[in-house]
Amino acid sequence: MAKIIFYEGRNFEGHSYEVTSDQPDMQPYLNHCNSIRVESGCWMIYEHSNCTGHQYFLKRGRYSDYQQWMGFNDSIRSCILIPQFKGTSRIRIYEKTDFGGRMMEFMHDCPSLHEVFHYGDIQSCQVLEGYWIFYEQPNYRGRQYLLRPREYRRITEWGAITSRVGSLKRAVDSY
Repeated sequence: MAKIIFYEGRNFEGHSYEVTSDQPDMQPYLNHCNSIRVESGCWMIYEHSNCTGHQYFLKRGRYSDYQQWMGFNDSIRSCILIPQFKGTSRIRIYEKTDFGGRMMEFMHDCPSLHEVFHYGDIQSCQVLEGYWIFYEQPNYRGRQYLLRPREYRRITEWGAITSRVGSLKRAVDSY
């Protein structure tokens, strides 16, 4: 069973809240979050309720303060458990909206899209298999966006405000 534990204090201290499934609103249980322990599963945590605001991908591990998950502050208000896909993950990225322009398909993580795709802006994509994370900067840095299996005709459909994608990673626990 998947499990994540949120702590109000740094270094896993203070009031805690244990979660084993999607939580659209954790505000009644936590005032703020300064550390997290992921016992099992892959999770996307969100700055605001109803899975909105900045999002952060976490896999099994210990995160002693919010900077370790690249957080901007100590506000975590919702989370979802990412289903683990057992097959081959596949995603197609496009340089233009509605799947136009150059296309490239990926089956593995890519730490620098610019080096491989030679284009830093991604305007649309198709997640064919598995779950993926887009990062605004190379080497899995910057804002993160969870992509589920479906078509994304424009950047706003995955929640982005800019088309800049620097790296992408499969949302799996076995890195």
